[in-house]
Amino acid sequence: MNSRPKLVISTLDAKRLEALLDSLPAGAFAGHEALEAELLRAEIVEPREVPPTVVTMNSTVRFEVESSSEEFCLTLVYPKDVDSSGEKISILAPVGAALLGLAQGDSIEWPKPGGGTLQVRIKEVTFQPERAGELHR
Repeated sequence: MNSRPKLVISTLDAKRLEALLDSLPAGAFAGHEALEAELLRAEIVEPREVPPTVVTMNSTVRFEVESSSEEFCLTLVYPKDVDSSGEKISILAPVGAALLGLAQGDSIEWPKPGGGTLQVRIKEVTFQPERAGELHR
């Protein structure tokens, strides 16, 4: 993708993610620089100002694979909250870092098992903590 979509991140998420990045040793995960770059280019707003269709930390997102219309859901979480359910993706995963701050309708490239990528569109943010009034989580 040539043009990168606008990103909106809450002050709470930005502060927590910067602390997380500062706590990790250099090279601790492959997407460190990419996540830092996303934080730097994002518009940082107060939690109550985050649009209801934006992916924030702990948001649950319904995706659509553009080539097949297959759908799946994932929740974007901090590394400590990842489990074996397959329903959560860490912010430290390259795709997790790419999701933060995107909005419904935005598309990203999703790595396929075994190589290559799929074009995946954010169909709906089914749960967003800020929209649910969880402004200090």
